[in-house]
Amino acid sequence: MTKELDFPFAARYGSDEMRALWSDDHKRRTWRRIWVALAEAQAQAGLATPGQVRDLRAHADRLNTRRALEIEKEIGHDVMAEVRAFAEQCPAGGGLIHWGATSADVTDNADVLRLRDALRLLRGRLRELLAVFADQVALHRGLACMAYTHLQPAEPTTLGYRLAVYAQDLLHHLYLLDTLIDSLRGKGLKGAVGTQASYAELLAGTGTSPAELEAVVMRGLDLPAFPVATQTYPRVQDYQALAALAGLAASLHKFAFDLRVLQSVGFGEMAEPFGEKQVGSSAMPFKRNPVQAEKICSLARYVAALPAVAWENAAGSLLERTLDDSANRRVALPEACLALDEMLLTALKIMRGLQVDAAACRANLEKFGPFAATERVLMALVRAGADRQKMHERLREHSLRAWEALKKGKANPLAHNLAADPELLRHLQPARLTELMKAEAYLGTAVERAEALVTEIRRVVGGG
Repeated sequence: MTKELDFPFAARYGSDEMRALWSDDHKRRTWRRIWVALAEAQAQAGLATPGQVRDLRAHADRLNTRRALEIEKEIGHDVMAEVRAFAEQCPAGGGLIHWGATSADVTDNADVLRLRDALRLLRGRLRELLAVFADQVALHRGLACMAYTHLQPAEPTTLGYRLAVYAQDLLHHLYLLDTLIDSLRGKGLKGAVGTQASYAELLAGTGTSPAELEAVVMRGLDLPAFPVATQTYPRVQDYQALAALAGLAASLHKFAFDLRVLQSVGFGEMAEPFGEKQVGSSAMPFKRNPVQAEKICSLARYVAALPAVAWENAAGSLLERTLDDSANRRVALPEACLALDEMLLTALKIMRGLQVDAAACRANLEKFGPFAATERVLMALVRAGADRQKMHERLREHSLRAWEALKKGKANPLAHNLAADPELLRHLQPARLTELMKAEAYLGTAVERAEALVTEIRRVVGGG
């Protein structure tokens, strides 16, 4: 019997690139990168020899994880275990590793470096998705269909304009991601409680200040540092990152949820792609379930719960630090990124193969559009001198009778009935009434604004 865990993020959800960023190997290499950068800065201050630094640099990518895990099992401290395993590989520089540092000087900076790389990967996925959205919006910008409020037929819109609603949200999230990535800060090198006391001690008499040492290391890592920190960087930064990801998840959820509705019987206007050999149900061979959209919604619910954990970590980080955030951060940060990675890749797959049924759009518009067109008729009647309140009641009565006909499976008779109503004909000619009842012409500025958004997206992400 296999002992491997059925852990979905290990293979099922997310990309290999994202998994690599959050892998144990990458974490350990990043730790070692920070230790090497610290040793290089100490060498500049005259506290280490070039040979010691070369020794550390030569072994930084030669992980000795099995040995580190053996040591950790004995001492119960993952960072010190890696320090010792690394030091055993470095006869010249091993005794220098972690000099002056506390664990969070390494782990916190490493976490932010990994998070930043993960967010950059997500940003690339989002840019790609936006480019595909722009193409679909442009393609369907003029395809008239019914819009729905309260899940009830409302007025006409276009399918491209509806897609533009989702695209606009995603474009906003791209801007937010850019801001978040630019704002990320590491802890820097500030020691056990953030005072840099240990660094001040080791640098005494060298002519190098703790701030200068920190600046050299952080420049080498290409990572700005918080000017003030305790043993850790402010945990509210994790909350801000997870909240941003949860916001993106919310917009992807709305798109996927709407798609599930529109794929259902009674709408049928859009559907996710369905493979030639894809199985929709183990029991019902005819099924074409929207499983990709449902997966997006499912993962989005999970991501939505994670900011609450980060909030607790930030709000409950007592005094200079507590360790009750450590275990959940090991889970929440990578899984949020892996879930968003999967959601964005799935949305890309859907949008590239999006199935649009123009005939269903027309059929729904013919069925429900006349009701919406009564607003045009009312405005024209009043403009022609009719009493607005009397005409509103007249149109309401006609609409209710037309609804009854629809409920009996008949075609919508509203346009015909209005064109034969003598009260309305006192103000408008039959041909004019018939023209006003063409719902597909009642689109306002939807097409133009959809086109404007396409231009904006393509300006930002390219394409077209």
